[in-house]
Amino acid sequence: MAILDVRHTTVYRYSGPVRFGDHRLMLRPRDSHDLRLIQTSLQCSPPAALRWHYDVFGNSIAMASFGEPAVELRIESSLTLETYVVKGPAFEIAPAARSYPFIYSADDRIDLGRMLDRHYPDPADRLGSWARGFIRSNPTDTSALLADLNSGVAGRISYQSRETEGTQSPVETLDRGWGSCRDLAVLLMEAARCLGFGARIVTGYLYNPAADKAAVGAGTTHAWVDIYIPGSGWISYDPTNGTIGGADLIRVAVTRDISQAVPIAGSFVGAPGDYLGMTVDVSVVPKTADVQDRFPRPMAERSVADS
Repeated sequence: MAILDVRHTTVYRYSGPVRFGDHRLMLRPRDSHDLRLIQTSLQCSPPAALRWHYDVFGNSIAMASFGEPAVELRIESSLTLETYVVKGPAFEIAPAARSYPFIYSADDRIDLGRMLDRHYPDPADRLGSWARGFIRSNPTDTSALLADLNSGVAGRISYQSRETEGTQSPVETLDRGWGSCRDLAVLLMEAARCLGFGARIVTGYLYNPAADKAAVGAGTTHAWVDIYIPGSGWISYDPTNGTIGGADLIRVAVTRDISQAVPIAGSFVGAPGDYLGMTVDVSVVPKTADVQDRFPRPMAERSVADS
């Protein structure tokens, strides 16, 4: 368990005053059994009217409407949250799914829907052939196969931070041998789907509690993959760091495709040369002990050891 402060500040700069269209903000996590929001703040400059709703995946979305022009747009999200994720997830896989290949139940296939389908063109089946190379035998152990696939992405693709928008296709990432965290996540998601697994994109933040162990992507927005395993449910795989389980991952949004997981999307009205660029600053730090004491856990969430 950890109480964390997350601050995500995005600043857009312009050469002169511009008017802003509505901006779609996907910055607020949903409360769940492994994450509890304690305090939240969403500030915009110039001021904005916020309208909240849930998207088709159940993610919390704010629509920001601006009433005045400005030369700078600043959006700052501040979160205080408590995480309960246990390190080293226990894989309680359903007996019928412990060996691969297996068949999802009819209900699971209906509910997973498009998350079972490949989304990117691959006419030569290059990605499919690469993914099947991790199958050691028939049948093979399901959890070992997915672990090998996750570490295989981390081992083959070099991480490179990229500020430009968009995501490489999985085949592009394979060919280039490098990519950002979102490129690696899309590659793993599509490879898992090649093998018949239901998979989805997850975006949020990475907390690095061990100062002596560098975590790639810490201090920025981060992307990883959830893969659905009967009996275990959605399990987090982070190909950028080669890890399994969400112990250090702070989930903000889950989507079928990476294009649906943009933290901030909007428009401005001005001349083509008005836009000067943007900066993004993210920090994830633990709360100090005296601050934690002011936010005690509910009694129902305390363990026997706390008594």
